[in-house]
Amino acid sequence: MSSAHGSWSSPFSPASVAASSPRLDGARFVGEEIWWAESVPSEGGRVTIRSSLGEEILPAPWSARSRVHEYGGGAWTADAEGTLFFVDAGDQRVYRARRGDAPVPLTVPGPAHGGLRVQGGRLLAVREDLAVEPHRRAIVEIPTDGSAAEHAARVRVHAEGTGFFAHPSLSPDGSRIAWVGWDGARMPWDAARLRVRDLATADETEIPTRAALQPEWEDDDTLLYADDPSGRWGLHRARLARTRLEGAPVAVAPDDSDVGYGLWVLGNRWFRPLDDGRIVAVRTQGRDTVVVVDPDGSERVLPVRCDGHVSVDDATGSLVLLSGNASSAAPGVWCVDIDSGEAVAVRGGEPVDADWMPPASPLTVDGAHGPVHAFVYAPANPGQAETDELPPYVVLVHGGPTAHVTGAASAAIAFYTSRGIGVLDVNYGGSTGYGRAYRERLLGQWGVVDVDDVIAAAEGLAAAGLADPDRIAIRGGSAGGWTVLSALVRGGAFAAGISRYGVADLRMLAQDSHDFERPYLDGLVGPLSEAEELYIARSPLTHADRIDVPVLLMQGEDDRVVPPSQSEAIRDALAERGVDHDYVLYPGEGHGFRRAETIVDALERELAFLGRVFRFTPAVDEG
Repeated sequence: MSSAHGSWSSPFSPASVAASSPRLDGARFVGEEIWWAESVPSEGGRVTIRSSLGEEILPAPWSARSRVHEYGGGAWTADAEGTLFFVDAGDQRVYRARRGDAPVPLTVPGPAHGGLRVQGGRLLAVREDLAVEPHRRAIVEIPTDGSAAEHAARVRVHAEGTGFFAHPSLSPDGSRIAWVGWDGARMPWDAARLRVRDLATADETEIPTRAALQPEWEDDDTLLYADDPSGRWGLHRARLARTRLEGAPVAVAPDDSDVGYGLWVLGNRWFRPLDDGRIVAVRTQGRDTVVVVDPDGSERVLPVRCDGHVSVDDATGSLVLLSGNASSAAPGVWCVDIDSGEAVAVRGGEPVDADWMPPASPLTVDGAHGPVHAFVYAPANPGQAETDELPPYVVLVHGGPTAHVTGAASAAIAFYTSRGIGVLDVNYGGSTGYGRAYRERLLGQWGVVDVDDVIAAAEGLAAAGLADPDRIAIRGGSAGGWTVLSALVRGGAFAAGISRYGVADLRMLAQDSHDFERPYLDGLVGPLSEAEELYIARSPLTHADRIDVPVLLMQGEDDRVVPPSQSEAIRDALAERGVDHDYVLYPGEGHGFRRAETIVDALERELAFLGRVFRFTPAVDEG
């Protein structure tokens, strides 16, 4: 039998989606165990550390989360003996936790920390102090004996300034340290430096780079890193005599895809050199491919399920730990033997039922600014017969905007497709994963190129006979919410919009921006002092009177990136004109929804909203 699209009965209830959506944050080999971090939606999104032996290493109420650069990352690490080091979400101090013992602070109250790394028994971190003016950040080495918990001067500072730092890396002999830094005038994917410091002499050198990522020492004289001088991030190798560069850096492998993407958080690892000279790396062209690069530069593909936002978290011998998403499996952590090819899912990674969650299909359409890439998730439900009725679709717009989607299997997407609502996930111009030229389409053109591209993708979908052109909605969060509102202002393409904590007023965003993103708008639009009229003209709030379709606005009350005032300004403008809209404010939520109860409520509201707009009655959930 067949029901109307949107009314199909589904096992993907909002509660089951919330339960299936923990965020994984890195994995480590710890002796004979494997540890990983994951969020606990039922506990307000607390981030815990778990062991492959079934033990919770970091019990409640502790939560490992960093706020460095606002987006954090690298909030935990561990040594081989089973000592956990983590940043507490509450006070941002670094703690040491040995099995069975209460966590012990290692740093003084005040500064935030992130990007933790243990090398040679030494604990490195990125430190951020927002209590001083101008704000300062540093690469630091933290004593693990607790002596710096009351005496900040006992923390060793390796590099410090008012700019930004990431990816500290000690040479194997412990005599030099490398890191990535940028001055705050541009974003790190536009320009980032790679520096090396001799810890005995304090001599420093800068290795010529365009937008460096993740330095890793192969030996005491050889540094491996990612950079994009050709327009694609690729692996490069530099040889040094102490801090003196010997010859020009050389490319290690072909650069026809990206090894790396936007440096939003501090914990990502796109490659890992192994002790035998091989390298495991992640290549991105929309989706990810994991490859093994041999010492002679040849490479082979590693046949693994994960193919989206894959991180090479750790390695020992021929074993590597990969975490990420997959187009045919649940998000997970995999332990992979690169010699035999055997891959064991340590956490998650279960194959999905293709009858309910078939792999997304890549779609490329011609746009005003060049090709536009997207992934199509067609409606899928084995209990429904085929029908001639064209389905409604929701166009998803990712945040960032310097980010990308990979066509990963997702219970949150199956929540819609299993009900007969298709999903189109768009990597509009400005997205990562397709090279610098694609990424830089958005420079000076935010609110133009992204809007043109999502409209082109939606129209291309309808032109291909895949979607009902009169029943296409658009949904996005943060920067994606900006594109949603901007597209609704443009009008004509979408029958409804869903904005989660979306940007509505560029001047307001510029005033509220934190340090990390302060130069972002300069590149995406222009400096406010020189382009204020453009800020006004581009802002959806300026033209809210043009929005004439229903809108659902959802907002976290504690959001410091896009404060509630942005959503509430749009709400007030819509209310004044009597435009159909709903506004929901979630207490205790910040920039992104983490609590199970919020995830459930948001999905319920979205489905009810679409049902009202597209005139279908959602079925009662099976799950």
